[in-house]
Amino acid sequence: MEEVVVDVVIVGGGHAGIATSACLNHLKISNVVLEREDCYASLWKKRAYDRLKLHLAKQYCQLPHMPFPQEAPTFIPKNEFIRYLDEYVSLCFYDPNVSKWSVVVRNTISEACEVYFAKFLVVASGENSQGYVPQIHGLDEFGGTFMHSSLYQNGKKFSGKDVLVVGVGNSGAEIAYDLSNWGARTSIVARSTVHILTEETVKLGMFLLKYLPTKLVDAIVVNLVKLKQGDMSKYGIKRPNEGPFFLKQMTGRSATIDVGCMKKIRSGEIKVFPSITSIEGNDIKFENGQTQHFDDIIFATGYRSNVKSWLKDYEGLFNDEGMPKQRFFENKYYWRGRNGLYCAGFSQRGLFGISEEAKNIANHISIILNTSKLKSD
Repeated sequence: MEEVVVDVVIVGGGHAGIATSACLNHLKISNVVLEREDCYASLWKKRAYDRLKLHLAKQYCQLPHMPFPQEAPTFIPKNEFIRYLDEYVSLCFYDPNVSKWSVVVRNTISEACEVYFAKFLVVASGENSQGYVPQIHGLDEFGGTFMHSSLYQNGKKFSGKDVLVVGVGNSGAEIAYDLSNWGARTSIVARSTVHILTEETVKLGMFLLKYLPTKLVDAIVVNLVKLKQGDMSKYGIKRPNEGPFFLKQMTGRSATIDVGCMKKIRSGEIKVFPSITSIEGNDIKFENGQTQHFDDIIFATGYRSNVKSWLKDYEGLFNDEGMPKQRFFENKYYWRGRNGLYCAGFSQRGLFGISEEAKNIANHISIILNTSKLKSD
């Protein structure tokens, strides 16, 4: 069994993991990133559909120490963002020459067991570790095929089929739009209320938040969207009482950025249904009593954290759902636990929040190490 000692072990090679590593490297603190997949940023490289792009403007999505090029588009497409991550990873390195936490892993290439010892442990496996599919009576006997949205690439193979997308968040709405463009007879389930915004109104709102209170920004953005989209509740898309930016700050729940799905809903090309109550064969029954035949179901129902499955001493920082016990607005040090334990990528604030956390964690570890060095000298 190989043993490796470093200052910091980072579990998770997604955006949060590589951003934290880059910040530590910038401060010359040795670290290693452990990733279960065979690549970094697997959410984008393996589990993202073809037409995906960043829904926020590039200035809110860049990682620490590496801004996007000035000539890059405002909303970065999937492949261009992957190229950005490929360049970014050159900032990360592994230095075995440099202990409180021990992390036992299996090297998926050599099959050897390895143990990493470090004074600091950064949990960066994130809130999107495992795709979540809700339990629905009869789903296991569904006569067609069903999948999580992380397995969806494009709608080519669904052309001419009756397809139901469950969830009207960003992934669900964009997948429904893509399916319709490929010729699928598409329907979507709106299980709860949701704000539908446009890229332009989100960009405006992010700018206004620098100068105006959230409540006022929400009122401006919601009224602009009403003027553009009209009343979507008559089509089955209902808006929450609280504003979109307030909800994001207080709950982490994001608004859906419309890429064309709402126009197709208004025209009748995409049908909207309420929550599913049961499934029998290919027939799906909904809360409003309607039953309809479908060939395929795509669950755009989000992800769950897997922290509890591998971190034994999680109680000090994480709750039973594998998320931080405190939100960022409740405690500005929500990312910091006891005994050198940290978390990155769990604040539900996207890449902007990840960048902030990565810098905070690296700076805090640097202060501790420098303080210890001064005491020993």
